[in-house]
Parts: sequence; structure tokens; C-alpha cells
Amino acid sequence: MKRTIFIPGVMPFAFGLFISAGVSAQVFNPTLSQQAQEVKADTLTILSHQLADLEVSAKRVQQTTLSTDIVSNEALNKDNTGQNLPYLLTTTPGLQVTSDDGLGVGYTYFRVRGTDHTRINMTVNEVPLNDAESQTVFWVNMTDMSSSVSQVDVQRGVGTSTSGSAFGASLNMQTNMLDSVSRLTLAFNGGMYNTFREMIHAHASISNRWKMNARFTKVNSDGFLYRTKSDLYSYYGDIGWYGRKTQVILRAFGGAESTGMGWEGVSYETAYGINGADRRYNPAGEYTVPASDGSDSTVYYPNQTDNYSQQHAQLTVNHRFTPQWSLSATLHYTHGSGYYEQYKKKKYTYWGLPYSGKSYGMYQKWLNNHYAGFMVNAKYISEPVDAQIGVAGSNYIGQHWGILDYLATPLAEPLPIHYEYYRNHANKIDVNTYAKANWRVINKGQEKLSIYGDFQYRYVRYSRDGINEESMENLPLTAEYHFFNPKAGLTYQNHGHMLSASFAIANRDPSRNNYKENVRYDAASGTWTNLPKAERLYDYELGYQYTHRRFQAGANLYFMDYDNQLVLTGEYNDIGVMKTVNVKDSYRMGIEVSAGVQITDWFRWEGNIVFSRNKIQHYKQYIDLYDNQNDWNWIGQDSIEGEVTIAFSPMITAMSLFTFDYKGFVGTIQTNVTGRQFLDNTMDLHAMLKAFTTTNVNLQYALPMKQWFHTRRGVPDVKLLCQLNNIFNAKYASNGGADASRFADASRCTWYYAQAGINVHAGFVVQW
Repeated sequence: MKRTIFIPGVMPFAFGLFISAGVSAQVFNPTLSQQAQEVKADTLTILSHQLADLEVSAKRVQQTTLSTDIVSNEALNKDNTGQNLPYLLTTTPGLQVTSDDGLGVGYTYFRVRGTDHTRINMTVNEVPLNDAESQTVFWVNMTDMSSSVSQVDVQRGVGTSTSGSAFGASLNMQTNMLDSVSRLTLAFNGGMYNTFREMIHAHASISNRWKMNARFTKVNSDGFLYRTKSDLYSYYGDIGWYGRKTQVILRAFGGAESTGMGWEGVSYETAYGINGADRRYNPAGEYTVPASDGSDSTVYYPNQTDNYSQQHAQLTVNHRFTPQWSLSATLHYTHGSGYYEQYKKKKYTYWGLPYSGKSYGMYQKWLNNHYAGFMVNAKYISEPVDAQIGVAGSNYIGQHWGILDYLATPLAEPLPIHYEYYRNHANKIDVNTYAKANWRVINKGQEKLSIYGDFQYRYVRYSRDGINEESMENLPLTAEYHFFNPKAGLTYQNHGHMLSASFAIANRDPSRNNYKENVRYDAASGTWTNLPKAERLYDYELGYQYTHRRFQAGANLYFMDYDNQLVLTGEYNDIGVMKTVNVKDSYRMGIEVSAGVQITDWFRWEGNIVFSRNKIQHYKQYIDLYDNQNDWNWIGQDSIEGEVTIAFSPMITAMSLFTFDYKGFVGTIQTNVTGRQFLDNTMDLHAMLKAFTTTNVNLQYALPMKQWFHTRRGVPDVKLLCQLNNIFNAKYASNGGADASRFADASRCTWYYAQAGINVHAGFVVQW
């Protein structure tokens, strides 16, 4: 079966490539130390020209808008005590975070404007980071990546064309740290729930030409929930030759994780601590065994864990031909492998066994994947026009299989050792080409008017074969997509005022979960049912901002109109991944208001608030009715139909940040507010996350080491830090789910993911 989505006027553009080429846009911001300034004048002149060349090669061609936030390494790591990167981006308007372990150390997820992480295009040096098949990023595999990031570019809505597909938001990380002075950094912090982070980072400026970075981080935590222990490590390294016009950079990074499962969720009463319930309760791996007194004893399977490792490699070559023209090419490769293990009661049919009834079984689900690609682009940077054209391609090969090692109830015919009950494989080819330009129509004094245009063509071919672990049926599938993603906008700036407007179209292909959970194949007739459709987004943005020496304020209006959006249903699969369904007509609209004021030289405030409306215009869902949660006797069926609010889309989010910076002491008070969210698309008040507010306090003090020792040679910089999260001990849940059923008393079968109350972490950073 082949399924093609074709936009009229676009010729099919298919490459049979295994490895492809593209831009690795770098953001170079080197600073010259006192030592570097003491070199000979001619050497300094050469170095200055060299750095200017690098900056031009790295400049990203994109529209200036209010929907883009650039977060520096310093801002990103000010409260870094071991949480994954999304938790360090919570000053971004409309960004929500959640985690399985309740602390943000284990599996971590985030949404922007209600758009979940599988629809957010994430890149490292412009290289796609999203898993090609699941279309997500598992931050737990790259703990403390923020320590190797020079800056993060977060774009809400449809961002500028790069490799991959932005469908609601994009996040690009740059890893270039090109200081001219070598340094060594050690960091340590420890805190509640046995959470520890140790990091060592070395930067070596070997000469004006050679530079290198190396980092290793170890993070351990018991997690807020019982048995969600995390044992993580990550690494990053690069070495680069930086000539006057040519650069060659080799990067390698990755990590490994072993985490206890916290996927199953808990009841409303437990998550919110009602009547003294233990909010740390975790049902994963729970079962009962007969006790000596004849009663049942509750025990927990000790190896209910997820284990995965991933390695990335990037080779980038940049060359500048003239002051205006430059070329960049990158080869990249990613390998990932791992498994999770569960002891759980399942129907025999779950493992493809021809028996009725249920049994406890110990089983593992494995995956092994390879992802390789290339990116090439050319840039033209001049006073009136910045332009860029590029092409990128990649090939993904993935293997999935399941092993049943033990059944509590013996079968009449014993199973083979390490019984393999399913295996399937997938292949995905992704090719895109784009052209974009920013034309400064007016560029005189403080008055500037620029027009932006961006056109991307993307071809995707996804195929899979083998036994589908959801239905235990053979699922041979091939799907092809042709997407055309245009964008246009204009920006006007004059004496601190900035007005921007843009329109963009984005398309997205379904992920592996969309296929394996919904699709059914009839081998006899060769027909398919419930095939997921590709999504399309029409994104309209209009923003205004005024910037003064002491304050700034702005507002951004957005309207995101969807065709066949895959929305979350509130239901989950076996590993805690949310299920989705296509809806024909839906939209997200809202206003993002931000402001900031420098109250004194040492005290400032900034904040934002987002009001949104997120609706499915014509939605119908059937709901099974049961008598109670003990007997589950089916008594009928009900339905909901009409305009409904999209699940996990709060109508209001807000952030406030106070910053104190005085004589080496820096303190911040950050408060985040998230409005109520529905767990599914029925708008049922019995299936809802309550609104919550959290406040974090960060305290840092740089010891005056050079004053104490009256010298600058050999004396390290030492900074002490203390991070206090959720200081008012809010009892809240940031994620959950709901079954498509209702009981006679109007209650629902729901589950929630409790997040940690107040928790404190402290440590130090030493730098030579």
C-alpha cells in the first residue's frame, strides 16, 4: 500500500540517498581575554579577521519576531542542578514541563502552546535530534546537555526552515564555545531524594587555529516517586580547526540511562495528597504473593526499569569564499539501543499466545536503530539581503522486538527460552530542500523594514514490516508524503518600536505510534482501516514590541489553524505514550504578552502571560458506561459531539521572574502559573488537571577569591549555589490520562502524575 500526499504545483523530488548534507549553523561569540590582548598586533589583527569570518559563516537567516527566544548558556545553567533541559526553559511563554519521576531528572516532556514534544522540531547545530520514527527527544539519554550548549533558540509557531519539520515550535541548540582562553570547570551539587550531579568540563584553546571541548556528567537520583531511580551519564566532545576562511569541526556526544518506571500514574486522591495519601506512591511492578499468615503481601518487581544509550557524531566543514558567500556541509550519524523490562499481568493474547485468561509475565521490549544523514547549504550575507539555500537528507533503520522470559502460570507446552513474541523493522527516508531570504528594504538610522520569504519542499518515505506489537498482526506498510512548506513575513523597526507579521504553512507526517496503535490490516483483502493522515497547519502571527533603556513590553497574537491535527485522546499505550486521533478542523489561538523593567542597576523584573483558546470544531467520541470501578459491568454507551477544548491545552499560563544582582550575589525568584487542563477531549470536569502555581528560588554567590589572595594567577573562580524548587510545597500533577469510559456516579477512570513538593539542592562551581 502506498499513500501519497501531494500539493499541486510541486514536482515530486525523490533522492535515493543513504547519507545526506546540510548546514551546521554556528553561533560564534568569542571574547578576548587580557592574555589574548597582549599578543603581537599583527597576530591580533589576523585573529580578529578570523573571528569575523566565523561569525558571518554562522549567522542564521531568519525573521526577527516576538515569537523567538534566545537563551544564553549563562541563563540556561543558572539553576541547573541535574534537571533535564526543558526544565531550564520555563521562562519561555506557553512552555509547560512534566516528568515521570516528579523531579525532572528521569523521563521529561514539554509542550509549547499545547503542542506536544513529538511536534516540536529539535536540532543540535541544525542537525535533527528528534528520533526519526517516534519523532520525539528523550532528554534522559542526554542529561546535562545544557552544560555544553552556548545558546538555545526557541521558536513558537512555525519557525525558519532547517532540517526536519517544525510543526508548532522548534528548538535549536548550538554547542560552540570558542573562548580564546583555556579553562577547566568542576561542578557538584546534591539535594533531596538523593539527587547528585557531578560535572567536569575542559576547554582548550590550543592555538589561534585549534580549539577543543570535553565534558562528562554523572547524575543520580532516587526520584520523587518510589522506585523511579535514575542512573545517568552523558558526555560531549569536539575538536575544531579554525582557519581564516575554513573550519573543520568534529563533535561527539551521547549518554546512557537506567531509570525506574513511573509510567502508570496514580489516582486523583494520591496525586493531590487528599486525606493524607502518600503522593510518592508508584504502582509500577506491583503484585501480591501469599504471606505465611494466609493473607496477601504486596511486593514490587525489582527490575522494572528502562535502559537505553545513544551516541551522536557530527562532522562539519565551513568555508567562506568571499565576504558575502559561504558554504557549510555536515555529515551526521546517530546510534541508539536499549530495552525496558516489566513484570505485569496481561492477557495471553498480549504476547501472541493462543490461550484465554491472564498471567503475570516478565518481558522485555528492545530497539536498535541507526540514523545517518547529510546537510549542505550556501549563504549570502550582505547589507541589503541575507539569503540561504540548502538541501538535507537522512536515512533511518530501526529494529523492534519483544522477549518473554517468564510466565507465573506455567503453560501445558513450555515456551522456548527467551521467547521472541514479535519483531518488526522500519525504514524512513527524509529529504528536504529549502531557500530563504531576508531583504532589508529600509535600513537607515533606526528605521528598518525587512521582508522575509522561506520555501521548503520535503519528501518522506516510511516503511515498516513485521508483527505489530499492538495487534500482534503482520503490518506491512509503505507511506510516501510530498510536503511544501512556505513562509512569508515582514518586520518594521523604528526608535525602539518593532512590528512583525508572518504567515506559514507546515505539514507533518504521522509517527510510528500513530501507525502501530490505530492501523489494522486485512491480509486476505489487502485493505487497511484507521490509517492516520498527515497534518497541516496554517500559522498566522502578529506582534508588537517597544524597547526602552529601562523597560520593554510586547504582545504577540497567533492563530494556528489545523487540518487533520493529531490530538491527544487522553489514553495511553503500554509504555505510557499518549494515543492520538486525527480531527478534521481545529485551531489554537491566543495572545502572548511579555514585559520587563530594570528597576535599579541591581534589580530587575520580567514576565509573560499567555491567554489561549484551543478548540476542535466538530468532535465526536463514544463513551462506554459501567456500573462501578469494582465490577465494571457494562450498562450502555454515551457520546459527546460538538465543539470541545483540546486536551492538555490550558487557557492561561504565566511566568514572573525577579532578579537581584549585587556585588557577586545573584538571586532569582521565578513563579510559573498553569491553568486547568482537560485530560481528554470531552471537557469533563471529572477528568481534569487542576490549575497550579510553583515558585522556585535560586541563590548564587561568587566568592571574592582574587581579593582574598591578592593575585590573579592560579586562583580559581568559585561560585556557591542553592536551588529551592516549589518553595510553597504545592501539591500538584502536571500530566495525566483518562480512559474512554464513565461510571454510574459520573466519575471517570483517570490517572495522574504527581510532581515533587518543596525540594532543595546546593552545590558549587569551580573554574580555573
